[in-house]
Amino acid sequence: MVDPMIRVGVDVGCKTHQVGIAGPDGTVLEKFSIPHTQDGFREFFERIEHHRQKLGLPVAVAMEGYNGHARPLDKMIMEKGYKLYNVNNLKLARFREIFPGPAKTDSLDVRKILELFHLKGHLPVAKDVLQEVPGVPKENEKLKRLTRRRKQLVHEKVRVMKRMQADLQAVCPELLDNLWFLRFLSSRDDLEELARLTPEEVRKIPGIGVKYAELVRKWQRGAKFSPEVEYVGPMIVADAQRILGLLSEIAGLEEAIEELCEESELARRLRSIPGFGVISAAELAGEIGTLERFGSEASLALYLGMCPLDKQSGQTHGTRSPRQVNRRAKAAMMVAVAHHIWEVPESRAYYEKKRAEGKRHNQAVRSMARHLVRVMWSMIKHGRDYEVREASCLC
Repeated sequence: MVDPMIRVGVDVGCKTHQVGIAGPDGTVLEKFSIPHTQDGFREFFERIEHHRQKLGLPVAVAMEGYNGHARPLDKMIMEKGYKLYNVNNLKLARFREIFPGPAKTDSLDVRKILELFHLKGHLPVAKDVLQEVPGVPKENEKLKRLTRRRKQLVHEKVRVMKRMQADLQAVCPELLDNLWFLRFLSSRDDLEELARLTPEEVRKIPGIGVKYAELVRKWQRGAKFSPEVEYVGPMIVADAQRILGLLSEIAGLEEAIEELCEESELARRLRSIPGFGVISAAELAGEIGTLERFGSEASLALYLGMCPLDKQSGQTHGTRSPRQVNRRAKAAMMVAVAHHIWEVPESRAYYEKKRAEGKRHNQAVRSMARHLVRVMWSMIKHGRDYEVREASCLC
């Protein structure tokens, strides 16, 4: 028996959100749109509270979380004490295909969300589409934001580095051997001036000692620049400065992430697994949030992308990759498990066994990861750290 409640469906947009409110019998009470502003959020809660006080029933909200446009409304909903459900966009699209409408609009999408919400207790497909969002420890929420920010900065650093390398290739190829001299490259606004620095001036640059100063001096003796240096040189200097800034920002984030890992029980447990470093454990803790989101360890494995699905038709048997995967968590898990394999002999033997069976590297790593997900699930559920037990000798 499904408890009676007021159901709210939200079709999330980047600037406005379509909202529908339905009673316990599925009847739509009202539909409206709100802007993504504090005034819009205030109107959203005022309208819901009007119906809640009138009917005297609890409130549950189902909304899309795709692309992060639901923030900060999703947090405000949970702080208000309402139940919050995440709408699986892929399965919602499949539901629309099964029960097609005359058109496709945001208003009709809200109606479909409310229909699924009403069917949640009776139709298995509706249960899969709407997943309740549990509360996540604050430290794990912070880890999620910090690790995502760090990953973005790392990608940006790689892009800027490649761009700088291409410019140096055209202006002064010899400097490509000295890319570790980022402080040297950014020490002067004029790139050509680097060839005229005295040994004393070179040694005053932070990070350059006697050894590196001699290498700089060796480059200076035959330093030549292409005519493009007049306008490309400032770009190279700016890129070198940007890379140094990114490295400093990344280091600051990593320091904050390491401190948060000590506060997060989930991150601490994961770090006890050999090969699971600070960044990998922090990314996994941030993306997983809490095990309350998952009904079983198989659901967690599916979320991490470590559980390929069977694909069979007639005499054809195979597997396919699941679509409902957190790609950030999957990447962190693959890196951590690869390091784990090298650190634990038993895991290394299992990996080599899978390779001998004809599996590719990634397949063998995922196979090992599938076992580790079971271990992770048991560790966290029972509040235990990873233990390496030596096999007992048979005398």
